[in-house]
Amino acid sequence: MSACVPARADSARTKHVHPPHSPPPGGPRRFRVAGADVSAAIAVFLIALPLSLGIALATGAPLQAGLVAAAVGGIVAGRIGGCPLQVSGPAAGLTVVTADLIQQYGWRTTCAITVLAGIAQLGLGCLRVARSALAVSPAIVHGMLAGIGVTIAVAQLHIVLGGTPQSSVPDNLVALPAQLANLHPADVAVSVLTLTLLLLWPRLPGRAGEILGKLPAALIAVAGATAVAALTGLRLPKVDLPSWSSHALASLPEGPVLGLVAAVLTTTLVCSVQSLLGAVAVDKLVSARPALTGRVKRSDLDRELLGQGAANIVSGSLGGLPIAGVAVRSSANVAAGAVSRNSTMLHGVLVVIAALLMVPALELIPLASLAALVMAVGLKMVSLNHIRTVTRHREVLVYAVTTCGVVFLGVLEGVALGIAVAVGVALHRLTRTRITHDDTEGVHHVHVRGQLTFLAVPRLSRILHQVPQGADAVVELDGSFMDHAAYETLQDWQKTHTAHGGSVDITGRRPGTRLSEPAEVDGCRCRPWTPWRNHQCERPPKTPASGTDRQATTAQTPGGSPGTTTGPNARGATGASPASGATDEPPGHELARGISAFHRNTSPLMRRELARLAREGQQPSQLFLTCADSRVVTSMITSSGPGDLFVVRNVGNFVPLPGEESGDDSVGAAIEYAVDVLKVRSITVCGHSGCGAMQALLGADPGGARTPLQRWLRHGVPSLERVPADLDTGGEDRTRPRLAGRAPADAAERLCLANVVQQLEHLRAHESVARALDAGDLELHGMYFHVGEAQSYLLSEDADGGVFALVRETNPTA
Repeated sequence: MSACVPARADSARTKHVHPPHSPPPGGPRRFRVAGADVSAAIAVFLIALPLSLGIALATGAPLQAGLVAAAVGGIVAGRIGGCPLQVSGPAAGLTVVTADLIQQYGWRTTCAITVLAGIAQLGLGCLRVARSALAVSPAIVHGMLAGIGVTIAVAQLHIVLGGTPQSSVPDNLVALPAQLANLHPADVAVSVLTLTLLLLWPRLPGRAGEILGKLPAALIAVAGATAVAALTGLRLPKVDLPSWSSHALASLPEGPVLGLVAAVLTTTLVCSVQSLLGAVAVDKLVSARPALTGRVKRSDLDRELLGQGAANIVSGSLGGLPIAGVAVRSSANVAAGAVSRNSTMLHGVLVVIAALLMVPALELIPLASLAALVMAVGLKMVSLNHIRTVTRHREVLVYAVTTCGVVFLGVLEGVALGIAVAVGVALHRLTRTRITHDDTEGVHHVHVRGQLTFLAVPRLSRILHQVPQGADAVVELDGSFMDHAAYETLQDWQKTHTAHGGSVDITGRRPGTRLSEPAEVDGCRCRPWTPWRNHQCERPPKTPASGTDRQATTAQTPGGSPGTTTGPNARGATGASPASGATDEPPGHELARGISAFHRNTSPLMRRELARLAREGQQPSQLFLTCADSRVVTSMITSSGPGDLFVVRNVGNFVPLPGEESGDDSVGAAIEYAVDVLKVRSITVCGHSGCGAMQALLGADPGGARTPLQRWLRHGVPSLERVPADLDTGGEDRTRPRLAGRAPADAAERLCLANVVQQLEHLRAHESVARALDAGDLELHGMYFHVGEAQSYLLSEDADGGVFALVRETNPTA
């Protein structure tokens, strides 16, 4: 398990001030680049160099345009952008768009369109609309990228075979048989070698493979194919980089206005969406890697849009390709350990140096090798993981329509089709409501799945009238929206049904969906296991209109007798806050209101499961022994339900040793019953932060009066002996229980960890536990719950003394 990060206390930064009569500190700070940024920049540069040339080749632009875009993306977007570790440059997702623009308008006008798209991105960044771009369905984005990937792969296949690609996917597919009949062996051999190195290089076995695998596979594939082609003297087309003095720059756009506007909008859309989604992905990659000495800030999406706009303006002005955030380079930058934007900028500087000094070496690269590299990148854009994701979320239709639209019509047309289909699917889901009715043990359940609108009112009314008059009914609303027509239908039927002697419970998963009269009278809208403050509904303050003499409703027990309170000073089962405003009823009625809320909201949902448990008896999987502290809610922190845990709670989560003079038979009896009768498979001892029992142990007076509490705390003396006094003020003894990643916050936390380990030893002394452990039928676990962090730590005894490691979050759908 990964080490946990300690909670940071808010503290003011230390200010360094020089003495009043001394001169101020020396000159300005020197610009420094961290070593991690240097190594990351080199790794990204080695990936960017061949990919930039390959993408320029795929678009039909001058090859130098790819190098210009890579350098500008690294330096300009890296310096101004809002995502420090995202690497920008010519992206495969822009290949199809750029190729269409070059074919239709020419290269110089395409550069001007890139400049105008950059200006549009600056405007969007100033309007702070970056977040709205993320509202596009992921199925549309993945479908767009998949369509672009297919288009790239089909086009580059012709170059791999030694031919020339056509202008569209249908034309390329039609021309493919003739191309296969007219193969160029030299081009095919170089392409096959490139693809083989690209696939096998990351899979080299052994120690040598681990060392060599750090070199980018793209660089090795292109370099290896270039070396073989040069050594064997193969005659085939190679990279041609003309002099920079003849490099084509942007000119005034020429063409129909509407066509140019559409081209600018398409370029702006693709560049912006790909860059913003890439920035979000980079944030996830950064948060998933181990803690670093240098903290990386989260992305500012509006600033990222401004940085991309500035980079496109500069790139288009200098004759470069359109720029966007590139996933391959960004992920390599994060994986290489970059800690700041300096790595991105330095990689751009290295591209400039290579473009000026490495021209002879670059001109040895065969075009077939670059085409094979870009074809592999295009195929990777059709991600099986994305297909599984959209399938799981029932968005395959949106994904397929977008992909086919991009392949056969174009990027803008495909995205427009995808958006139209996504809107249609959303409307279909909004209007599609499933209403079922069943009779279980005399209670009629009407279950509504989906949004309840006027379109579903006829079906709802028909189902509701199937419930016999005078019967008990439960209407379960499993949706987040109900319009006025559905509301009135439900309310009218409820009044009519109750007037004929029936009962109706209308429940829902969303707070505020309850329609029954008690809810309207109480004004209570809390639901179990939702965000709450002491779990009690806030009572409205008394007003003259509300009637100060109104009697509070008393909950009825299942047997029909009124619920009772626990005394005039009782706070109730759920412990409502005194600030809740409940000034019109005795405090003891909080318990009755909590029970009433359970009867209204939770009981209808749980009745079937609890009835099953009542018939079959309890079969818990584990015994959970924890403190009686009201802040430790066992079912919440373990995500367990009725019948899962056999719980024993006491002050300090102690397990008294068997046979002691001051032993406690209640805990021992619970352990014996759980192990021998219930056959639990595990026992967990759970301590928690801020434990009052541990504080009392630290301040206990051995000669004080023997109250019941002090007599009980004697069971914690062995735990106290595990923590010597000389460790209370500092230091960390590696032989004693500790938290992974940080030292205990104070002596109470150190004692709490030691107490969990000590009580596990006490457990082993119980005969039933020892017998089950020897037979391999039982496991013991230690757990520490930090209340303030809402985090749980599990004990791992693979080190001396045991280490409590943070339980990491996992994806349940993975």
